[in-house]
Amino acid sequence: MSRFNATALLEKLKGKKLVFVGDSLNRNQWTSMLCLIESSIPLSSSKSKIWKDNSIIFTATDYNATIEFYWSPLLVESNCDDIINHRVRARIIRVKSIEKHASHWTDADILVFDSFVWWLEPKMTLLWGSFGSSDAIYKEVEMKLRRYEIALNTWSDWLDININRTRTKLFFMSLSPFHTLGEDWGMDTGQNCYNETKPILNEGYWGSATDREMMQIAESTIHELETRGLKVEYLNITQLSDYRKDAHPSIYRRFWVPLTKEQKGNPRSYSDCVHWCLPGVPDVWNIILYTYIMHSL
Repeated sequence: MSRFNATALLEKLKGKKLVFVGDSLNRNQWTSMLCLIESSIPLSSSKSKIWKDNSIIFTATDYNATIEFYWSPLLVESNCDDIINHRVRARIIRVKSIEKHASHWTDADILVFDSFVWWLEPKMTLLWGSFGSSDAIYKEVEMKLRRYEIALNTWSDWLDININRTRTKLFFMSLSPFHTLGEDWGMDTGQNCYNETKPILNEGYWGSATDREMMQIAESTIHELETRGLKVEYLNITQLSDYRKDAHPSIYRRFWVPLTKEQKGNPRSYSDCVHWCLPGVPDVWNIILYTYIMHSL
């Protein structure tokens, strides 16, 4: 891999638009990217950040380079699409509808997608038709692999028809592992990443929460796209991240909902073992992404 050079990346992105599309883990990676490059843009007048609908848009004005995050945790349309108010437990997904989001991606030069963790709910409702329509069909589906496969097929069909093959580079981030089951690394039941200070050292480790069947669906979808002449680089960051039980923010993060008295009395109960500290693991993901960008644009 290449050593990360922020100035070289900005030169490569001059006049271009890089968009991270997905959930809060993809936003974690987008934030990491901004941290990696921002020191190379010393003047505040040379950069800006604005919120617009589902997007947070960072611009390096001297380079006319845009690095954007677009909130779309399931890729397809859902009732969780508000970038602020998306904490909806009864999730409803228009599993065959993507244009509402995808119409914002057509002018991107680089697209980096992710979508895994939001599909892990035991039950989700799939919707054929429009929200509020009298003839819409709702079906509660427990089979996470099947509903994930349908959504990725919708995503891949849209890419196949709408992406400019000579202009836009496509990436898909593999599953970001989480560390909520301490018994995976020899701890007592109920232990998670709280107070963990060292990585897992077992060679070949795979956590039980790391769903390789879902990864296989993503890999198969991407391979099928390649047979149609559309290349998507699948950046497999799963296992290298799976060792890092020590790299989550744990209790040291912003909590959007006030903690209860019971939670405060038991820090392990509200420890964030899904997202990642910065600096940290997403910086490594971005070094991998950087290497591909520097060699493909």
